[in-house]
Amino acid sequence: MLQIDKNGVVLNDKVSNAISPKIEHAAMPVVRGIIVHQTGGATAQSSLSSYKTAGANGAHFLIDKDGSIYQSASVYKQTWHVGKLRSRCMMELKCSIEETKLNKSFNPSKEHQRESAKSVPDRYPSNEDSIGIELVGVATALDAKKPLELTYENVTAEQNKSLQWLVAELEMTLNIATTEVFRHPVVSRKNASEASSAQW
Repeated sequence: MLQIDKNGVVLNDKVSNAISPKIEHAAMPVVRGIIVHQTGGATAQSSLSSYKTAGANGAHFLIDKDGSIYQSASVYKQTWHVGKLRSRCMMELKCSIEETKLNKSFNPSKEHQRESAKSVPDRYPSNEDSIGIELVGVATALDAKKPLELTYENVTAEQNKSLQWLVAELEMTLNIATTEVFRHPVVSRKNASEASSAQW
């Protein structure tokens, strides 16, 4: 199990303290899930630098391509890393008839509102109750004629090894169910290739 101090900082030689208070928001008394992301940038330093700007979004942990792990926010604080939630019952084919009808009209804001009124596991983990883990990884356009269609590069073996260790430790320490660990595009409408090669 991880040792975590009263400020939510992990005390472990495998994790470097890079806490950025500007990405920390309200208190997060209970953690119900983990969301795995990719940065879109080429280096850990570019992400860590961006976390220091006012109004920045960010996740709790960042894993560099060589497997180095940085903690960028307290595990007791919310960060803005998820965005609008998708309907979990739609993704898992478990919605009521009424909710299925509501979800047929494409309205991500209304869908998010409906989901936010639920609790995990009836909804996906959100900013309010999940740890975000970013993997450094560039997103590039593979077709010059479609510059907005980006594809994320593969996660390195070193990143996956560190991700597996970190997820397992967080699950054990914070009592997070393995069923509540997701890639970002599963829980929110994001690029489908984000963290597609991540393994935990």
